[in-house]
Amino acid sequence: MNQYCFLVRMVLALSLLGLVVSCVQKQSGTAKPHVAIVTNGVAAFWTIAQAGAAEGAQEFDADVTVHMPAEGISDQKRIVQDLLTLGVDGIAISSIDPDNQIDLINRAAQGTHLITLDSDAPESDRLSFVGMDNYDAGRLCGRLVKEAIPKGGKIMIFVGRLEQDNARRRRQGLIDEILDREFRDGHYDPPGSELRNGRFQIVGTLTDQFDRSKAKANAEDSLSRFPDLAAMVGLFAYNPPLCLEALKQAGKAGDVAVIAFDEADETLQGIRDGYVYGTVVQDPYNYALESVRVLTSIIRGDHSVIPENGFINIPARQIRPENLDVFWADLKSKMSRQR
Repeated sequence: MNQYCFLVRMVLALSLLGLVVSCVQKQSGTAKPHVAIVTNGVAAFWTIAQAGAAEGAQEFDADVTVHMPAEGISDQKRIVQDLLTLGVDGIAISSIDPDNQIDLINRAAQGTHLITLDSDAPESDRLSFVGMDNYDAGRLCGRLVKEAIPKGGKIMIFVGRLEQDNARRRRQGLIDEILDREFRDGHYDPPGSELRNGRFQIVGTLTDQFDRSKAKANAEDSLSRFPDLAAMVGLFAYNPPLCLEALKQAGKAGDVAVIAFDEADETLQGIRDGYVYGTVVQDPYNYALESVRVLTSIIRGDHSVIPENGFINIPARQIRPENLDVFWADLKSKMSRQR
């Protein structure tokens, strides 16, 4: 036997041995489960979630990978397909467009244990959703708007995309609260038309598809089109900081109220500096940590972690100057553990 044939046979033998060992480990329960978290984009929000995922990996003895699609829905689809090919044991996904991703999510749910986090796909075959009620969180944000501009005025809403379930519900809760409406199940105000009541006038909703340059341009154009704009509301983590940039460049920082969503450092510093009235924060750290807990429990045969309604609620909170320091110190502490 020549040396080349011998090496080939050795490689094949070692590969087969590796597969056998892996199968034995999985059957005996000694192998660490591989859990993947697939985000809906690249953002500071997901960097916080990544730290929670790392803690989950340690706490629940799992291999955890976090995947952030940089190019939208097509990139997210490719990531999911690659993970299924690799044979991961569980996936937690933040759906970009649940209405048009049902087939993808259902196929993935057939091939592995699958839950959603942050942005749900309620009509899919996912096992559970880890997140918050985005409609209620939108109403929390609406209350901040009414506090920030009690005399009313013109309001512009900024958001990455409205295909996501969380974005739609968040925006609708915001609008209903500002306009003093009761909850109406299934109601949705499409973007493009002005909405008003006695004091408040919502002049529009601008999307950017996670394009930071577009988001900044949206803020600049709004200040140009509406010189009497009273408030800017950013519903995705990067929107408020870009609104702040546009305001500072226009010399209007402090003149237009900024109401935020999420806990970007620039937003929190803006609250401290008096340029941001307040923000509604989710808990991406615990979204990821809980997702790892739920998936690893299911993989190990414990389905009791899934509540009857499938919803694991991690409520949103309002952050104002009076509770900013405690919140920010806790966030920094969590992030520092992973360094």
